[in-house]
Amino acid sequence: MSETSSLDPALNLWTIASIAIVAYCLVTVLHEAMGHGGACLLLGGHPKSLNADSFGCDKSSVSTIGWRIIGAGGTIVNLITGGLALAILRFKKPQLHSFQYFLWLFSAVSLLSAFGYLLFSGVTGIGDWIAVVRNIIPNIIARILLVVIGAVLYFWLTPKLLVPEFKHFLSGSIPLNLQIFSLLRFPYVIGGTTVLVAGLLNPHISNVLFVSAAISAFAATSLLAWYPHSKIHSTLASLPTAPLTIRASWSWILAGSVTLLFFVGILGQGIIF
Repeated sequence: MSETSSLDPALNLWTIASIAIVAYCLVTVLHEAMGHGGACLLLGGHPKSLNADSFGCDKSSVSTIGWRIIGAGGTIVNLITGGLALAILRFKKPQLHSFQYFLWLFSAVSLLSAFGYLLFSGVTGIGDWIAVVRNIIPNIIARILLVVIGAVLYFWLTPKLLVPEFKHFLSGSIPLNLQIFSLLRFPYVIGGTTVLVAGLLNPHISNVLFVSAAISAFAATSLLAWYPHSKIHSTLASLPTAPLTIRASWSWILAGSVTLLFFVGILGQGIIF
């Protein structure tokens, strides 16, 4: 993906918005299609539908253990793909700054969505992980465990994995608030809105799916919006003066536009198998 000339702003919001759309939509499709869908096929189920916020699987021929694996499949795939993206970024950084940032954002959305889902299921009593743990231990104990494990992974482990890599993107020569807005809060709003709009277009949406769409769109990745600036600001003085440059890129803008049309226009209504 080639980026345009240095006359463009260092942090082009059109390009960042496009990267956010690709990252959020890819994480969601991997969760539903590869995670739940792949497990459904491998365990003898029959795919029925794929929507932006759900995967329909006929599990009548699947064992009880298979049901649990299908339920956990989405989270497992998000953890694997998010971890791989973070490993590539950490050990073999691509040359293009925009692709480095995409890998980081994709990893952040993947890990936060996976760990956030544990919290969501534990707090609400609905969702994939309630199906995974049902009838193994008493429901109230299962929910407490999901909340505790999810909280530790989300609030403690995830920042330790993501923040050190994010600090490499920052510059001491640009106001921190501007960088935080451009690289965290703005893509959070753009990506979350895209996922929510696509989820609301589901013709078979229920109250559970509505809550799930809202959670997956905004709550699960909310760390991007509220993570304390003080934890980043404390090392700002030691940051390099050369900023991350995400210049206007027609390649990313085209990729974001195509992704948006497919995810909202097609998966929003759903594909029937």
